Amino acid sequence: MTPEPNQLICFGRPDFSASPWARLAQTEGVEAAWRAALGGAELDALAQVRGRFAVGLRRSDGSVRLAVDRFGSLPMCWRQTAQGVTFASQATELVQPDAALSAQALFSYLFFHAIPAPETVFSEVRRLPAAHCLSWCADQGLRVQRYWTPHFEEHERGSLPELRERFLSLIEEGVRAELDGSTPACFLSGGTDSSTVAGMLARMSKAAPKAYSIGFEAAGYDEMEYARIAARQFGVEHHEHYVTPDELLAHIPAVAAHYDQPFGNSSVLPAFICAHRARADGVSRLLAGDGGDELFGGNARYAKQKVFGWYQGVPGFLRSGLLEPLLLGSPFGRLPGARKAASYVEQARVPMPGRLNMYNLLLRLGVTEVLSADFLARIDTQGPARLQEIVWNEVTDAGELNRTLAFDWRFTLADSDLPKVVGSAGLAGLSVGFPLLSDDLLDFSLRLHPALKLRGLKLRWFFKNALRGFLPDAILTKSKHGFGLPFGVWAVQHAGLGALARESVRSLASRGFVRGDFVDTLLTHHLPAHPGYYGEMVWILMMAEQWLRAHAPHASWKA
Repeated sequence: MTPEPNQLICFGRPDFSASPWARLAQTEGVEAAWRAALGGAELDALAQVRGRFAVGLRRSDGSVRLAVDRFGSLPMCWRQTAQGVTFASQATELVQPDAALSAQALFSYLFFHAIPAPETVFSEVRRLPAAHCLSWCADQGLRVQRYWTPHFEEHERGSLPELRERFLSLIEEGVRAELDGSTPACFLSGGTDSSTVAGMLARMSKAAPKAYSIGFEAAGYDEMEYARIAARQFGVEHHEHYVTPDELLAHIPAVAAHYDQPFGNSSVLPAFICAHRARADGVSRLLAGDGGDELFGGNARYAKQKVFGWYQGVPGFLRSGLLEPLLLGSPFGRLPGARKAASYVEQARVPMPGRLNMYNLLLRLGVTEVLSADFLARIDTQGPARLQEIVWNEVTDAGELNRTLAFDWRFTLADSDLPKVVGSAGLAGLSVGFPLLSDDLLDFSLRLHPALKLRGLKLRWFFKNALRGFLPDAILTKSKHGFGLPFGVWAVQHAGLGALARESVRSLASRGFVRGDFVDTLLTHHLPAHPGYYGEMVWILMMAEQWLRAHAPHASWKA
């Protein structure tokens, strides 16, 4: 619903304690503080507001102020018309049925598996990126700007014992700040982050907190034993549930329709089922462990990119005069013993952030092989790469590791993982807290030396060493899985799920979005042969079709 003049809409749990409006927030409440904070022409002071929030204000003169927090954990969408700017938390609230869809945004969806801000699936609607604000007034027009940019202190080290003590204290403070007096509860995947949250929650709770875990009866996907190890260590009330293909079949349409645009993160279904079961137990808020990897260097690609970065240390004349001609420009590079070296050079020579796309599923399958000619004619295939370049270049005072972390705060956290958790929990009727994304812990990570995040090729070196003795060793040394979904395997094995997938993807092809021959090959050859790999593309296409059926049933890209 569009706000009336002088009306405020705000979401989340903003923290005004470090801002000029702290006393106002205490005495008159959050809305009064927001009106004061957004009342001026400049929004620079927004950097002093912390916590998770999305806010929009239309003042009595018709001018508009919008803002979202540093991680964009809650959405704020807007649309500019001849009459001014309208805004809402969901893009679907700003359009009429059968509103024009953006082919470019749908291409971004296939590229990223979600539609990154500032795009939305609707041609006339935009979404504020993380740490951005918007100002509009009739005489000065529209301005969207970043109000906070991370600044990394890469030369500070500090005493490890002092850093560890501060770190553990900040995690505990972050968990405490996310509690709201309701039944304490959390997600528990069995990984380092969720186990840390569960342990801190147990430390500060009078009664055993509830912890919810999801498992899968599929080889290579189940982490339940690690969740059990954490549950025993911390004495939480552990609730286990094994997801079945029948549950996926039942919930896929509702989860796809719940989002205000196509959303392809395949962990959304397990997250929803987990939250749904917590809600059935009377839980109203869950704490999640998202953020630890992105703040402290925990994703495997960080080590991989460091290895590729070593190539830049090779003198330029050797790279261009010897290695690249020999390995990439001659038959020698195709010999069995030289193929790995040629592959390394091929990837390492690509500058960041483009190097991150070397394993992009859409690019590896081939854009022209996947998309129909009619759809291709409507898009710019370089659009996602340009957006990545813009985001990459927003942080300039840091080395490659920290720039990659900041890059992931936008594309991994703000555009994918946080909407996954917030959206799935919201569908189940719960709110969510993210203790590992507290502003104080974020500030701590900005000052942590890069060598403590990635020591050699050891991921999250400081994070894991600081938690040694608190977390069980088995969890500290395990490989990462999370709530990964064995969809491809089940789509091959389960008749009902396979039928839904095939029918959805073929229906999407009939709209002129993807090529029919690609879909035939994908479903009849690729998926049965390699379900773990190609199942991801089937999932992305299926969820797009399911969303279109709910929100744009007549959409077509046929000429």
